[in-house]
Amino acid sequence: MNPPRLATKNDMPRVYELIQELAIFEKEPDAVEVTVSQLIEDGFGKIPKFVCFVVEVENKVEGLALIYTRYSTWKGEVIHLEDLIVSQASRGKGLGTVLLDEVVKYGKQKGVRRISWEVLDWNEPAIEFYEKKGANVMRDWNVVQMDSIAIDKYLSRL
Repeated sequence: MNPPRLATKNDMPRVYELIQELAIFEKEPDAVEVTVSQLIEDGFGKIPKFVCFVVEVENKVEGLALIYTRYSTWKGEVIHLEDLIVSQASRGKGLGTVLLDEVVKYGKQKGVRRISWEVLDWNEPAIEFYEKKGANVMRDWNVVQMDSIAIDKYLSRL
């Protein structure tokens, strides 16, 4: 395993494959709407919308951590870890740890007061992993979202 590094445009096809793999694992194989070209534009355009760290095994990207900055009314600038993905073939080899290490170091360097993310309540291996790393899995909070259909429906009522 190589040390984690910042992703490049050339990594985005593989990043997309890992996103698809995660969607299948999370039982939502048809939910991915983002494209490789959108990942390239959003991550490497004039105003990048995310930072992505990748880790390689034998010169192939086998894991990623995609983060972006948010603002908390309580904490100020914080980092949101959108996804930490390790290919199924490479799980259990420490890739998740080195990626999370990189995210935490990045957050510390930026001076953020919080790094947050979500984890599915049935993904016990991930919950155990995060708790062992010292993260607080807040089981009393619910994730609230509106997809594009809900947004349109909401706005049609105005």
